[in-house]
Amino acid sequence: MVLTVRNLTVRYGNKAAVRDLNLRLGSGQALGLLGANGAGKSSSIAAILGIVKAEFDEVSILGKSPLTERKTVFESVGVQFQETNFQDRLTVEEACVQWRALYERPLKFAPLLETFGLSEKRNQPVKSLSGGEKQRLAVLLALLPDPKLVFLDELTTGLDTKARRMLWKHLLRLKANGLSIVLTSHDMDEVEALCDQAVILREGRTVARGSVQELIGQSGQTTLEDAYLHYAGEEEWI
Repeated sequence: MVLTVRNLTVRYGNKAAVRDLNLRLGSGQALGLLGANGAGKSSSIAAILGIVKAEFDEVSILGKSPLTERKTVFESVGVQFQETNFQDRLTVEEACVQWRALYERPLKFAPLLETFGLSEKRNQPVKSLSGGEKQRLAVLLALLPDPKLVFLDELTTGLDTKARRMLWKHLLRLKANGLSIVLTSHDMDEVEALCDQAVILREGRTVARGSVQELIGQSGQTTLEDAYLHYAGEEEWI
């Protein structure tokens, strides 16, 4: 297994943001971690990565602990957070150079800049980029270490249709070559395009899991979006 999580719980004070989360992900598989805002998706990822404290029976990435074998694990892990902050005067190329320096065997960034439509922006300050361009750069940096597992938190927020489909196509190619993906998203088309399985959280609890077709069938709905709204409790607001 590339990722194993058993009975992970995250607490902030007396409140449990995530309760008894269980995940298993193999090589070349993609998992959608779904739920309304505040359901516990980002807290789950932060806990798996050891950024926030958590209680668990097991958290294993590539057979190793991200807490006790952190350096070894993170040579093979990429992360794109929902919000990525860059230094004010940093250029796109400088951001890539700095990020590459963190890893022993990173990819060359020039081909990725071309793939992500950022080649012409390489000498521009990151702060001058549009929201969509910053998002593409954040995903590019997550892929720069040539990871075996990548965490993508709200992958295509702020991207237009063309950029979104470009990212999907690139990720599907990487997935076919063995990349494993954990993805949070509110875009059910994205989940259907990329994910082999999904887990839906509601107030920190797992309320459904399975393939897209299994989630639809279990919910009694006809589309993944309707199944998601049913399980996540968001249909109450429609």
